[in-house]
Amino acid sequence: MAIAIFFVGHWLTSVFFQTFFLHRYSSHRQFTMSKGWERFFHLCTYVAQGSSYLNPRAYAILHRMHHAYSDTPQDPHSPSNHGNVFTMMWATKTSYDAFARRRTEPEPRFSKDLPEWPALDRFSQRRVVLVGWLAAYTAFYAVFAHGWMWALLPAHFVMGPLHGSIVNWCGHRYGHRNYASSDRSRNTLVFDFLTMGELFQNNHHQRVMRPNFAVKWFEIDPAWQIIRLLAVAGIVKFRPVKLKPNSPVPQVPTAIPAFD
Repeated sequence: MAIAIFFVGHWLTSVFFQTFFLHRYSSHRQFTMSKGWERFFHLCTYVAQGSSYLNPRAYAILHRMHHAYSDTPQDPHSPSNHGNVFTMMWATKTSYDAFARRRTEPEPRFSKDLPEWPALDRFSQRRVVLVGWLAAYTAFYAVFAHGWMWALLPAHFVMGPLHGSIVNWCGHRYGHRNYASSDRSRNTLVFDFLTMGELFQNNHHQRVMRPNFAVKWFEIDPAWQIIRLLAVAGIVKFRPVKLKPNSPVPQVPTAIPAFD
């Protein structure tokens, strides 16, 4: 029971902060928050992802490129460009490392208004810190796991990239489409509790600035329900959007760069 609670808890907290902080906030700025709350959620993202922590700046740059070049040869993580999920994610890792370690600078439009915390990001990449996270996960399993449960341990080591591989691969290969978008995005699940709404990819690619990834009445985006509570509490504030006359689809605010 302890292993089940730990695994599910790690899975859900990791994927929530990935979709809430890295994706909807850092990449798209679908809502705003104070600098203090930004630092708080930045730290929460690090704690939740642990050894697989994804640098918000590098994540956002890659994701903005993904939207700008979705399912074209320039897309940094499209199934259309790779024969299997492993080669896709290795190519993604190569690009991510280049931006995270600042070996490569992106086009200016992809690097505007990004959350950065250099001290935390440097600390997270120290070898002794990474080993510490791996040792902590392993120690927990040593106390509570037995038999087949040990097969779950490696997932904790790579939880962040694991979620990314599921979303990027399945979300552009399997499922239905509510919109005839120019890319190959799909809505893989109807009730997306697996990735907290991330697998409504077709909805998201059509309505990029909409913080609720669900569109149909029967679709449920769990992360959106939490974001609504944060808005009621005054922690986040939704950005105003410009609507074309008689158009139900929110248009991108003029303050947001052209990657959307």
